[in-house]
Amino acid sequence: MKRGKKYVEAAKAVDRATLYDTAEAISLVKKSAVAKFDETIEVHIRTGCDGRHADQQIRGAVVLPHGTGKKVRVLVFAKDAKAEEAKAAGADYVGAEDLIPRIQNEGWLDFDVVVATPDMMGVVGRLGRVLGPKGLMPNPKAGTVTMDVTKAVNDIKAGKIEYRLDKTNIIHVPIGKASFTEEQLSDNFQTLIEAIVKARPSTLKGQYLRSVVLTPTMGPGVKVNPAKLA
Repeated sequence: MKRGKKYVEAAKAVDRATLYDTAEAISLVKKSAVAKFDETIEVHIRTGCDGRHADQQIRGAVVLPHGTGKKVRVLVFAKDAKAEEAKAAGADYVGAEDLIPRIQNEGWLDFDVVVATPDMMGVVGRLGRVLGPKGLMPNPKAGTVTMDVTKAVNDIKAGKIEYRLDKTNIIHVPIGKASFTEEQLSDNFQTLIEAIVKARPSTLKGQYLRSVVLTPTMGPGVKVNPAKLA
């Protein structure tokens, strides 16, 4: 794969064989974000879990203290008083059965997170084939199936992110933008790592955090020393 000039230059500052401490890794990843737009800083965590076993699945959510720097569009499935509550909390879209054909037939997906009250899950379940593969299906573990729609919307707008194992047992999450200060990125990173360390399955034997890599959207990855995190 041919890399651009900027990537090649940025990559020179990063030693691929080195496991950096958090502060140095964040400093390097900020410097390597040289695209013309405000790049997203992501964390990729390879775990020792085997997601094929139900007792080694990792899924949860955490509110990042400084948010992600991205405006998040929230869709809430709710009725009556709960629908009004969602609107008052600042949800971008609120509806019930009326939204099903729009999403199913018209392919409308102009939202980033879906919240539903428990009584609406029968309706939302019909969208499983559309929302599931995109990671948009509401889930009690992530706090997106709840009667407290005000808290759910407020948390998401404040910077709540969901983390889960993908098929290769890696967790991919954004922790902010390249324009964030090193302190803001560090706070967000530490908050995320603490949540993931707490989520360690009790059945897991051996090393939990195998590798942790910080990367900007267009730049090279920087390895963080996982031994100093767990």
